[in-house]
Amino acid sequence: MSTTDCIFCAIIAGDIPSERVAETDTVVAFRDISPQAPVHVLVAPKHHVPNVAAAAREIPEVLAEMAIVAQQVADAECGGEFRWIFNTGPSAGQTVFHVHGHVMNGGTLGWNA
Repeated sequence: MSTTDCIFCAIIAGDIPSERVAETDTVVAFRDISPQAPVHVLVAPKHHVPNVAAAAREIPEVLAEMAIVAQQVADAECGGEFRWIFNTGPSAGQTVFHVHGHVMNGGTLGWNA
């Protein structure tokens, strides 16, 4: 997939509207359009990489900034406690192949870890 075909690249570029809740020079956080919990915000880098393992290899400093932004979202929206979930690969539920972490709190996620 090229970045021109990536829905998250289009959201980040402002070509597709989103409800942004946080943004830095390298990271954007926006509400999921199909929330699975009372708080469900996606945190994604502005640089296109396909999954969290690639982000760790290629842009580790941005992955660290994603964690900081995820905590800021959780502090503002759910008392600082949250799950940060990455799906990697189709069988794991990844449907958009631009790395993003799901900041979630509340609701029924169907498992405890």
